Amino acid sequence: MVDFINELNENQREAVVNTEGPTLVIAGAGSGKTRVLTYRIANLLSKGVPAYRILALTFTNKAAREMQKRIATLVGQGNASNLWMGTFHSIFSKILRVEAEHLGYTSNFTIYDSQDSKNLIKSIVKDLRLDDKVYKPNDVLGRISMAKNNLVVAQAYAQSAKIVAADQAAKKPMITEIYKYYQLRCRQSDVMDFDDLLLQTNILFRDFPEILEKYQKKFDYILVDEYQDTNYSQYLIIKKLAEQHKNICVVGDDAQSIYSFRGARIENILNFRNDYPGYKLCKLEQNYRSTTTIVDAANSIISRNKEQIPKKTFSENEEGDKIRVMKAMSDKEEGFQVAQEIFRISQNEQAEFNDFAILYRTNAQSRIMEEALRKRNIPYKIYGGLSFYQRKEIKDLLAYLRLTVNQNDEEALKRIINYPKRGIGDTTVDKLKEVALKYNASIWTVLCNLNKVPGVVSAATAAKLTHFRQLIEGFTELAKEENAYDTTYRIAKTSGIIDDLSTDDTPEGVSRKENIQELLNAVKDFSETAYNEGRDDKLPSFLEGVALLTDQDSEKPEDNNKVTLMTIHSAKGLEFENVFIVGMEEDLFPAQQSAYTPAALEEERRLFYVALTRAEKKVVMTYATTRYKNGNVVYPQPSRFIAEIDPVYLEGFFTPTRSREDRQLQVPGRVTRMAKPTLSPQPNVEIPDVDTSRLQAISGDTVVPGMIIYHPNFGAGKVITLDGLGVNKKAKVLFAKHGQKVLLLKFAKLYVQGDTN
Repeated sequence: MVDFINELNENQREAVVNTEGPTLVIAGAGSGKTRVLTYRIANLLSKGVPAYRILALTFTNKAAREMQKRIATLVGQGNASNLWMGTFHSIFSKILRVEAEHLGYTSNFTIYDSQDSKNLIKSIVKDLRLDDKVYKPNDVLGRISMAKNNLVVAQAYAQSAKIVAADQAAKKPMITEIYKYYQLRCRQSDVMDFDDLLLQTNILFRDFPEILEKYQKKFDYILVDEYQDTNYSQYLIIKKLAEQHKNICVVGDDAQSIYSFRGARIENILNFRNDYPGYKLCKLEQNYRSTTTIVDAANSIISRNKEQIPKKTFSENEEGDKIRVMKAMSDKEEGFQVAQEIFRISQNEQAEFNDFAILYRTNAQSRIMEEALRKRNIPYKIYGGLSFYQRKEIKDLLAYLRLTVNQNDEEALKRIINYPKRGIGDTTVDKLKEVALKYNASIWTVLCNLNKVPGVVSAATAAKLTHFRQLIEGFTELAKEENAYDTTYRIAKTSGIIDDLSTDDTPEGVSRKENIQELLNAVKDFSETAYNEGRDDKLPSFLEGVALLTDQDSEKPEDNNKVTLMTIHSAKGLEFENVFIVGMEEDLFPAQQSAYTPAALEEERRLFYVALTRAEKKVVMTYATTRYKNGNVVYPQPSRFIAEIDPVYLEGFFTPTRSREDRQLQVPGRVTRMAKPTLSPQPNVEIPDVDTSRLQAISGDTVVPGMIIYHPNFGAGKVITLDGLGVNKKAKVLFAKHGQKVLLLKFAKLYVQGDTN
């Protein structure tokens, strides 16, 4: 056995050395799961397993790169370089490139990012003459994405009575048609979107059993990171590939399953034992990241969930500070308090700003935090903002590169056919699209056959189109001979992009030019590295890597020493010394829509668990007693999650009734009863239904106790009492579905049921 095994604790060692058969590794937050995966692969390699027979799947390229680097340190670069390691999408796109012709694609198919997909949907909505306010690209793409992740193709979507009924109920009955045309246009453009990479791999393995068998035989060992985040499509591919050897090891934490809105299924990890009878279960329960206070507080929260694999995480780090709870009178004051506290800690404890993270449930909460930080001159960055590869000038040059590789890429062609300006307007493009739709062909095919469709465009326009086609064809020939950098530089220069940006001397123009230079640097680095490592250094390989970048791969070094602002969903997998969890209020966190089903509430609780366990040393939770929501002032209650933490770990919310030592004398394994939130008693009042088709708006002056009113967010309610005068007049209202609320009548939008006559 190689020396590195001795660096592991007993449970980690068990997960690393038992390599045969199915294994489920439940890895609590901060328990060294990446180390276990890395060492398990290094152990296999040290035992003589060829690297190319090991498949390791991650959710970010960053995670894959870090693991590969660590493995190379342990067993040597030569031994690690042939691993099949990467994200689900990168690995399966690699397989699809090889097998594309079986599915009717070429090996140079383009991969659309979400913005490309939204642009295509926008175009289809326009072509179908639908209302773009009803069929918003984001909503439509989400619906299509969910269908694909559940392996529902366009034809099956249209034939499902349940799906069609759901679309009709949502007043979006034409999603069926949009999905059909979306897939058709993707086919014509030789394009797959991110979800297609999984869907088409499933179709490939289903329709071509000999290809499935080839890859089943190829991979002796399969390892999967973050298994709790897999969707149905990913789950099925893994299950098929593991059928022959059954040497599958999945690592994850059911307590951190928070992506059901993306299609992730917690059932995949909970049901592993049913899929693989005789499996081995390894639990990594020691948290190396956080103080004992943070770990024990997180345990007291997650123990309330019923759907989980039992485990008890612990820490041998210092006890650390209690979790501070700060109350603010308004959301503005909440921002001020957070900025003030960050400044205080940074001064008193010489902490760097990059040691702080502000986590929130929704992106909308960032605005007030940003304003407060700016007023204190505290530098910050918003994680998950506009990435480098989404900037206009970068997308423009990438569109040239994509069209060079795949002339049928419709979105790339439309983006750059008149950039830099060459006198080809939108009307011309619309005419070309019409012809393409008529003949069920791509726009590029029409460009190549303008002489066969006379009268579509004028002779002068035809000459401009021909010049554009010849320009792209020249780039295509160049790309076959030159490496990615030489090709990209020539394209940037010859297309006119560099000259166009050079005419703009404004700070924004200079920044855009610098971004193009940064992209050229990235291509140069790719070409030189690929050449030195004996890999393909041509343009298609570079584009493949760019298309498969994830959010975490876009972080740039100059973003250092800034406070990080992000949603809790984005924070998963990251860690910070000091974490502020803001907006700890009912109907915000947990989210209002999540309180209706036990499963949704459990996922919100897992999300809170993730937020707590991002912290190494300090956690501060904040809530406001008034907040603007949809233009109205609301009066939220503190989140139930604060009250679910054992009060012994809190400061500023509940007074602890017993010491930590008292708690440690309790019977092991017994769940401590948690304090319940203090809420006002609800009057026993019947609230009749309101006919929403006959609502009439009323002013706050006309509201009286006993009145049955209707609120756009809370529904029907009965006014219990009134308080205050003039602009400060408030109404205490008992709502049928949302309990008791206090509304400031100056801002509240209220309605009553009109007369029947």
